[in-house]
Amino acid sequence: MTSVPAPKRGRFKIFLGYAAGVGKTYQMLEEGQEMRRKGMDVVIGYFEAHGRKDTIARTEGLEIVPRRKIEYRGTLLEDMDTEAILKRKPEVCLVDELAHTNVPGSERLKRWQDVHVLLEAGIHVLSSLNIQHLESLNDQIWQMTGVRVRETMPDWVVDQADEIVVVDVTPRALRHRLERGVIYSREKAEKALENFFTEQNLSALREIAMRHAAHEIEDKLSAQEEAALAGGAQTALSAEGPKRRECILICIDERPSSAVLIRRGRRVADYLRAECIAVYVSPDPALAHLSQEDREAVERHLGFARNLRIRTEVIEGQDVAASVVEFARAQHATHIFMGRSLSKGWTDRVHGSTLNRLVRLARDMEITIVAERRR
Repeated sequence: MTSVPAPKRGRFKIFLGYAAGVGKTYQMLEEGQEMRRKGMDVVIGYFEAHGRKDTIARTEGLEIVPRRKIEYRGTLLEDMDTEAILKRKPEVCLVDELAHTNVPGSERLKRWQDVHVLLEAGIHVLSSLNIQHLESLNDQIWQMTGVRVRETMPDWVVDQADEIVVVDVTPRALRHRLERGVIYSREKAEKALENFFTEQNLSALREIAMRHAAHEIEDKLSAQEEAALAGGAQTALSAEGPKRRECILICIDERPSSAVLIRRGRRVADYLRAECIAVYVSPDPALAHLSQEDREAVERHLGFARNLRIRTEVIEGQDVAASVVEFARAQHATHIFMGRSLSKGWTDRVHGSTLNRLVRLARDMEITIVAERRR
């Protein structure tokens, strides 16, 4: 009996924008239409019209897979029917709003998880995303705009895309679209112009999107160069010796601000192409010394870190500073991230300032102290 080979993973292309209305979905549909004209089997897995006539017109001639209906709290809601798409087996599937949270009761929590299922089945996927939905940027977006984005997704999902296309328009042109009622209804547009869609906010978001795309390109080129070197003859080491591998250690505690540390550490690790480890120091590995509330908070932070593909460790020790530095040296860490105001659990375990002691002990490492930000 011969085994059936697994299908080759589909290609993943993301149309990235800095705000609603820049034209991500329109460009995604345009490419879908071009693929259809070339004879490819293309379907729309999910499309959100938002009443935009020009965008709706781009769907003409493309097959739309009917949405799945799910009852939630007495209301019938609709979402993408991933199983129906798998059964249909198209060559290419268009999936709008990648960061969307699925209706409760769905097999998977997020739409990007559904997209991964399609890709593993060998289906090529085109999708759309706004830069503010990246988890590592959540605090930065909040500081800039005053808006806390609730629907977020791990950065590594975008990193796995085969191609990213930045769909760009000037902030002034985008605001003009809002004023004309092209993006939202008149009433909603007026509120948006006064709040999230100020020219200052849009300019900052646009710059972030451009920088992220540039980093993705640089990262992929570096990976290709490394693969080419690995596949060729072994090259002589340079006079400086082998390049040092960066490693970032994130020291978390039970405070909510640990989430800020985790996001910051993950983003810096991505830019440095470094390993990333989140640690919690405890006299008891089972965290039994903590109250139930604090224990749940620590476990929530550790789970959050793992979701961002950060390795997590609970270090057993009474002396927080010494335990962190000892672990950091064993892992060849080059950077340590920690909060400015340490929790009561940290400061009670040693005399003096844990932060000051850690800085003295880790003179050979770079220490980044992240202060709590408040708007």
